[in-house]
Amino acid sequence: MTIQLYNTLTRKKEMFVPLEEGKVKMYVCGPTVYNYIHIGNARPAIVFDTVRRYLEYRGFEVKYVSNFTDVDDKLIRAANQLGEDVPTIANRFIHAYFEDVSALGCQKADVHPRVMENMDIIIDFISQLIEKGYAYESEGDVYFRTRKFDEYGKLSHQSIDELRVGARIEVGEKKQDDLDFALWKAAKEGEIFWESPWGIGRPGWHIECSAMAKKYLGETIDIHAGGQDLTFPHHENEIAQSEALSGKTFANYWMHNGYINIDNEKMSKSLGNFVLVHDIIKKHNPQVLRFFMLSVHYRNPINYSEELLESTKAAFERLTTSYQNLKHRKEASTDLTNNNQEWLEKIEELRGQFIKDMDDDFNTANAISVLFELSKLANYYLLEKNTAKIVIDEFINEFEQLFHVLGLTLEKEEMLDEEIDALLEKRIQARKDRNFQLADQIRDQLKAMNIILEDTPQGTRWKRG
Repeated sequence: MTIQLYNTLTRKKEMFVPLEEGKVKMYVCGPTVYNYIHIGNARPAIVFDTVRRYLEYRGFEVKYVSNFTDVDDKLIRAANQLGEDVPTIANRFIHAYFEDVSALGCQKADVHPRVMENMDIIIDFISQLIEKGYAYESEGDVYFRTRKFDEYGKLSHQSIDELRVGARIEVGEKKQDDLDFALWKAAKEGEIFWESPWGIGRPGWHIECSAMAKKYLGETIDIHAGGQDLTFPHHENEIAQSEALSGKTFANYWMHNGYINIDNEKMSKSLGNFVLVHDIIKKHNPQVLRFFMLSVHYRNPINYSEELLESTKAAFERLTTSYQNLKHRKEASTDLTNNNQEWLEKIEELRGQFIKDMDDDFNTANAISVLFELSKLANYYLLEKNTAKIVIDEFINEFEQLFHVLGLTLEKEEMLDEEIDALLEKRIQARKDRNFQLADQIRDQLKAMNIILEDTPQGTRWKRG
């Protein structure tokens, strides 16, 4: 196998060689469950679900672990604001997370570990770091001695001197060096807490992933992945504490997906432009959102807007329409031959191109281009009135396999009568306004959904095809 992936650690593409032949250990940082997930959270969920699916398509056995941060400052604030306890908030939004990502076509991880359920291993991990001199207790808090780990900064490619410029000691912190980071935080009054050798408190953010990755995947894993924003300090700190404890490489390959912009502006709380997946999938087919996310290479930034999502919907429906046409023609297919081998070879050639593109750092953007070529080929085959069952079956099989790799479904979403009527009214108004481009777009959109329009003297009628 010749899969190559871009390793953030080395800043170059490398041939993927797993620790154990035919098997992959993969850890993906999951969300902090204090609210519904936004599309920034959805991108890594979709991207690395696709990476997992492709590795399995290529014959690997993948053990996939993705955590939930179910206790931290954000959860404590949310609990105080809502007058509920932290576990209640966490449970509610873990349930909501599964609903949202399932709609987006993401499979569950083999393990979804939670901080609250792994407190014993986290405390033990911290205790061992103290014993080895890499951590120290200070008035109920525990901090990691950053300078003691000589390779600190190797993932984000920053030196200690560069990092020191931006470092600061927060109010209430009692650390020896401004670069040190918290492994354990003493509980403030009214906060959720656990008993520990250093008094009551809770873990710092970074330690949880190191402890849980070690428990479920071992001291060294193949792939560690997450959003680009986690490179520093989260993943940098994970490397430091994990490798300080084990003396071994924590992860051989580090993968990070790019940022999401909203209407050409960076998504941020200060701008108030957060878009929740929970809200998007009430208005749009969640499969279209997944298709949109995969239409750009995972390492590149992606710009989200309602207009772009609408154009993506039309593109996605062209593919599903091709598939439905094949299924329809299959019912009338025959065993007659008409250059069957030539068509089968063309399909095989496109499959090879799909694999070549995905082998090249999981380039889903190029892989989707192959799907459009497959669609074009299928349309041409049907246009020529070809009906050989062996060829139609192979087209259908190829559509289904490649869509499954990308986590996409081919079944059309049935439009409600009310939705059709609303689009029809919009088209009528567009024609009154002489906006014929919009009117044609709506007509084509309805046609793709197998809705046939009939313009009569009494007005426009519609029927399902």
